[in-house]
Amino acid sequence: MDAVEQIKEQISSNTILLYMKGSPNAAQDTSSAMAAQTVMACGEKFTHVDILQHPGIRAALPGYANCSDIPQLWVAGELIGGPDTVREMYETGELPPLIKEAVAKAKK
Repeated sequence: MDAVEQIKEQISSNTILLYMKGSPNAAQDTSSAMAAQTVMACGEKFTHVDILQHPGIRAALPGYANCSDIPQLWVAGELIGGPDTVREMYETGELPPLIKEAVAKAKK
């Protein structure tokens, strides 16, 4: 499976998906750490992909998503955005209900 197919599979198989550098508990940059902490603060489980461990995904993701930011948050198959968008949506109160609604729909 090529990198784009892997990306498509990961996005379609995971309600909340964070592409990041490192892992939520061991992020490799401040943007990834902030994004992971923000998603964790929403109170739902999520999947992450460490792009440092997957160079093909790291190379293909910006073109696939039409977004060069890393980290990238995907919810219910839709790109939410990079670290600034994630932080802003959390601060305005938009992100937690978006995530909770997506998780609730996925459980049905």
